[in-house]
Amino acid sequence: MPAAWPLHAQSRPPAPPPGYPSGYDATIAGALREGMVAVYASTDLEVARPLIAAFEARYPGIRVHYQDLNTVELNQRFLAETAALSGQPPRPGAIFADVLWSTAMDLQIKLVNDGHAQRYASPERGGLPGWAVWRDEAWGTTFEPAVIVYNRHHLAGMRPPRSRSGLARLLQEHAPRWHGKVVTYDVERSGVGYLLAQQDARMGSEFWYLAQALGRAGVQLSASTAEMIERIAGGELVMGYNLLGSYALSLMQRGAAIDVIAPSDYTLVMSRVAFIARRAPRPNAARLWLDYLLSREGQALLAKSTSQLYTIRTDTDSVHTAAALSERLGYALKPISVGPGLLAAQDAMRKRAFLARWREAMRG
Repeated sequence: MPAAWPLHAQSRPPAPPPGYPSGYDATIAGALREGMVAVYASTDLEVARPLIAAFEARYPGIRVHYQDLNTVELNQRFLAETAALSGQPPRPGAIFADVLWSTAMDLQIKLVNDGHAQRYASPERGGLPGWAVWRDEAWGTTFEPAVIVYNRHHLAGMRPPRSRSGLARLLQEHAPRWHGKVVTYDVERSGVGYLLAQQDARMGSEFWYLAQALGRAGVQLSASTAEMIERIAGGELVMGYNLLGSYALSLMQRGAAIDVIAPSDYTLVMSRVAFIARRAPRPNAARLWLDYLLSREGQALLAKSTSQLYTIRTDTDSVHTAAALSERLGYALKPISVGPGLLAAQDAMRKRAFLARWREAMRG
């Protein structure tokens, strides 16, 4: 793929969106000169494709170079490319991240805290809840609950578990029959899996009781949400724990024989965090992308995607809003705040101790 694209012929630059500051036309003009924006993301390309197409149509002459990466790979690649710069700015036209967009909230916040983000006062700030923005550097973009997903045929005639302790009991009762047929994230390969498990552990000791039950049930581990949910829908697996619910809810609406449980003790809600790289070689195009991602139009496109990502905005009429989700799943939703509280999960000693305890629990 070429490093840059020529500007499309056009009579005049696109006008700023209604209500944007008067100087925004300079940002648009700068972005048109830059000609592209490089986005490193853990959101599947198929989910992001409508957003990319609409952005490129909104700003002809700016192409999106989209890198679909695993959360851990995204983090490691960005750090390696940054280290390779040796303090120098990226070469003009280099494929170096302008925007990072990842489900691994804690990895993103550590990058921001370590000085890898640039501050930007987005005009879309007013449409977001306070917990979703940190220092005008890190931006939550979605509202996604971590849920229990199960195959209805496997649980026919049974009462589905409504809490973590209920799930642990059910796993013990059906251990021989369900051995190897339950799945959760591999916390050592999945950034979002590690984030959710860490947040669970902070909520109380009940998580480790459940982790041991999962280990005794011969739990399978995966780094792919889509793969886990599709295997549950196909009947190969009975259920999954702590899976991102947006994909499961959309699959249910398309007729899959699965159901979703938001645990009644609490339901964690994560948000895909975006930030503009401090050394972004195309900072103006990065600002346009971030603003579009946070805008009503961009959020509506995410809600209409194959995964139907719930909008984080508080001022939309979409059926895929945080308020609608709370009404549907109950009010035990606990959003994970975008901010320094996530840094503890990336402390090296704590992480080693957590992973050692996790491995022990997985051995059953």
